[in-house]
Amino acid sequence: MAASGSQFVTALSLLALGSCAVGPDFVPPDPMLPAVSYSGKPEPAVAVTPAPAELPGRDYKWWAIFHDPVLTSLEERVATSNLDIATATLRLAESRSQRGVTASAEFPSINGNASYQRELFSQNGIVSLFKNLAPGGKPVTIPPISVWQTGFDASWEIDVWGRVRRQIEAASADVEASEFQRRDTLVSVLAELARDYIELRGIQAQIAITRANLKSSEEILQLTKIRAEKGTTTGLDVENAAAQVEAVRASLPSLKDQETEHINALSLLLDEPPGTLRGKLQTAKPIPPAPPRVALGIPSELARRRPDIRQAEARLHEATATIGVAVGEFYPKITFNGNVEYNALDLKNLFRPSSLQYMLGPSVSLPIFAGGRLTSTLDLREAQQIEAAVAYHKTVLQAWHEVVNALVAWRTEQERRMHLNAQTKHSREALALARVRYTNGVADFLTVLDAERTVLQADLQYVQSTADVSANVVRLYKALGGGWEMKFPEEPEATVAALPVPP
Repeated sequence: MAASGSQFVTALSLLALGSCAVGPDFVPPDPMLPAVSYSGKPEPAVAVTPAPAELPGRDYKWWAIFHDPVLTSLEERVATSNLDIATATLRLAESRSQRGVTASAEFPSINGNASYQRELFSQNGIVSLFKNLAPGGKPVTIPPISVWQTGFDASWEIDVWGRVRRQIEAASADVEASEFQRRDTLVSVLAELARDYIELRGIQAQIAITRANLKSSEEILQLTKIRAEKGTTTGLDVENAAAQVEAVRASLPSLKDQETEHINALSLLLDEPPGTLRGKLQTAKPIPPAPPRVALGIPSELARRRPDIRQAEARLHEATATIGVAVGEFYPKITFNGNVEYNALDLKNLFRPSSLQYMLGPSVSLPIFAGGRLTSTLDLREAQQIEAAVAYHKTVLQAWHEVVNALVAWRTEQERRMHLNAQTKHSREALALARVRYTNGVADFLTVLDAERTVLQADLQYVQSTADVSANVVRLYKALGGGWEMKFPEEPEATVAALPVPP
């Protein structure tokens, strides 16, 4: 009998391994991205250098194109220091653990057990029914007994239709989605840090320009005072010059406030208290220059480089697998159950062969009526798959739009900066001519003030545009999927240990 039971289990196991999983098999969708150009026409030469696409598994540090050692040192700390990435790492660990829970259904469940009971039967209970069996009709007396028992029970659902395999497939897709969600978080934080750093350097450049213009305004004020003392101008010009000095001076506190905010923003991204990076960043440095060309890679490979697209594909895979799980609920469930134990009234007899007792055998459960629950669940899973497919398409389309918009923004900002550079040169020349004409008494002071304001605004706009060009490069690399940094805080325990403990 034991041999026939073993043969039955073997047959069911072979059937489960050889059977096909019910439900649709996942086929990676076609992202329908262009093969040559994002815009459908040759990209402007200023923005493109053909290069192979950066794919997962290659540690590509795009921020190195700025050749800024301070920026590079900050970016290399992001993967292991940022709290959002730490949170994404924990969620990835959670999804892996959940997959382990799901995968356990493929294996038998075995539980060991042991017990001891001391039992006295009531004379007025069931025992009283047997009083007529004793001589003279007296009650049967059963002394207290001890029951010793040990053994194990097992249960194993034979996955004939692949329902459990589909559950594992869905859980694996969820792990993959969590992995790409973490990478998407990394790409976003790397880009945010680079953008904040560039804006910080831009603000520091504006502070330097404002201070230089303040010095020029003070020189004009002194010149106006001298002319007023000589009677060649009026007190009105002196007051206008003094007002211009205070106006320029009044813009400095706001710029200093923005500088502090950006330093603190960088500190927050790296899990540092406010002001921690001030010593490293308060010394002004040039705005990281944008490279003249950027390697865009092959447009059709964007779906491989963008982690959010890969995440959307994994979610579609997960939704497809859950359809198979719902279909599997319509089929019979075959479970093999077993119980083996030793049972004796005396401990010394517990492990004797004569104390062995067991129960082995399969059971079949077939859904007959569920009030429409199974059909509704299947309809729900199919609708969720369609929703995931729409989300995938939208993610790809949005990524395509972001690349094109970033390319256009970079190109147009470069053109704007070129014109602003020319404006600053003409404005400075106009200011120099206005000062000479005012000194010679052939121009009024308002002409000098207007020229001075124009120079200040032109300089500030040019610096801001320079920062915007570099920031648009960051925006472009983010749209292209960024780099694939290989360092992550893999151990959840280490991540939790690094977090401050609330009082």
